[in-house]
Amino acid sequence: IASYVNKFASDISILQRSLAILESMVLNSHDLYQKVAQEITIGQLIPHLQGTDQEIQTYTIAVINALFLKAPDDKRQEMANILAQKQLRSIILTHVIRAQRAINNEMAHQLYVLQVLTFNLLEDRMMTKMDPQDQAQRDIIFELRRIAFDAESEPNNSSGSMEKRKSMYTRDYKKLGFINHVNPAMDFTQTPPGMLALDNMLYFAKHHQDAYIRIVLENSSREDKHECPFGRSSIELTKMLCEILKVGELPSETCNDFHPMFFTHDRSFEEFFCICIQLLNKTWKEMRATSEDFNKARKRVMQVVKEQIMRALTTKPSSLDQFKSKLQNLSYTEILKIRQSERMNQEDFQSRPILELKEKIQPEILELIKQQRLNRLVEGTCFRKLNSRRRQDKFWYCRLSPNHKVLHYGDLEESPQGEVPHDSLQDKLPVADIKAVVTGKDCPHMKEKGALKQNKEVLELAFSILYDSSGQLNFIAPDKHEYCVWTDGLNALLGKDMLSDLTRNDLDTLLSMEIKLRLLDLENIQIPDAPPPIPKEPSNYDFVYDCN
Repeated sequence: IASYVNKFASDISILQRSLAILESMVLNSHDLYQKVAQEITIGQLIPHLQGTDQEIQTYTIAVINALFLKAPDDKRQEMANILAQKQLRSIILTHVIRAQRAINNEMAHQLYVLQVLTFNLLEDRMMTKMDPQDQAQRDIIFELRRIAFDAESEPNNSSGSMEKRKSMYTRDYKKLGFINHVNPAMDFTQTPPGMLALDNMLYFAKHHQDAYIRIVLENSSREDKHECPFGRSSIELTKMLCEILKVGELPSETCNDFHPMFFTHDRSFEEFFCICIQLLNKTWKEMRATSEDFNKARKRVMQVVKEQIMRALTTKPSSLDQFKSKLQNLSYTEILKIRQSERMNQEDFQSRPILELKEKIQPEILELIKQQRLNRLVEGTCFRKLNSRRRQDKFWYCRLSPNHKVLHYGDLEESPQGEVPHDSLQDKLPVADIKAVVTGKDCPHMKEKGALKQNKEVLELAFSILYDSSGQLNFIAPDKHEYCVWTDGLNALLGKDMLSDLTRNDLDTLLSMEIKLRLLDLENIQIPDAPPPIPKEPSNYDFVYDCN
């Protein structure tokens, strides 16, 4: 199987199945993981990402993720180094994320898994306490002090006594914003964020030196007690960023929340920190927080900063620069406006009279949605057939009779233009004979294809009607919208609740609109059922003034 992957098989379907089998082997057996890891190298997988077939790219990233996930702890960092050497990140950015096509759900999930596994490499540093006796670690703190204050302090160092240097260091560490001015190493003994906070601070000081010096000097020279302590803030911020990115947690099996900007830089977490520490400093000043009661101020400022970061992340910025510009528009004032607007809406719609009105209106809205679904079933839909080779080249049509008693269906030679009349559909299924409607993995036609690692997208669009003792009618909807319409409609026919995402969204939208209409201040004006009549034409147009 590995040879089919290594030799770049010309048959795409063989390559796809081979990658799927290898992924399954790695995830389900430790012994097989070791064999696959010996047979397959990252270098042999990379070329499959440079093609144009998104299915192959998805399965390739899935194999890389599986190897990454199952690698022993001591080999995971080694594998990450190999991925960096092979420029996996830039290849994915170029050939997958920035390719001229939409990213499907399965690909988004695999990119999310890769993102999580990459950030989980930070867990070791996050959970490592600083050893105050370790000279190498203390040298990092010396370096932070040197970069910030060297220009003004270094000449005194050579000639000053030991006591003088100590007092100068203590003063500088206080300016840097550490809690423990005598031995700042003690500030890094809490985990999380442990040594990861110090790593971030050093990266910021070295790679964004001007911004680092500006923040430190700006806050150390303030006399109005509104200074933002850089050291303590960096430790708190690193901890918060780890929580936002869920560092140390295993990836979810259903989530596809990946962020393109994290694939644009080899040190994306550190760069993320550098942007956010500047945001924190700016927000601290806008909120006029004081360092006197740091714990209270920290809590208030951190809540706002977290909200700014989360709101910017939800827009899925494509680069770190774009993320930075999004944050520029989310100042503290803007956050207050957003909060006030949301609070007003929430208060309006959560009061007891409104909730009672919602309960009263909801059955009408659900009936309206039900009728719309049934009307769509009466119009009917053209479905594709999946044969054993997974080629979708045959069509069939299914529609509900106008009296909602019978389902008419039959095969078609080609995709129809418009509705297909009932009399041209050969087969019938009385609604009274339907026993159940099943979806996804519970469908009979999905169980048959389980061995081929059924495409997740197809799985999400599959549903079946079960009737009699063993009769079944199997569907694969053309898209998610049709899937929701048909599963809702069939459930409505069977007297069951409509539970799709589409129904939930439609109900929220229509309910919100109806509530807003009913709450309009119309001063007892009756809204007519019919539009007002168009008045007769005037007898003359003397009132028209010609500007020319």
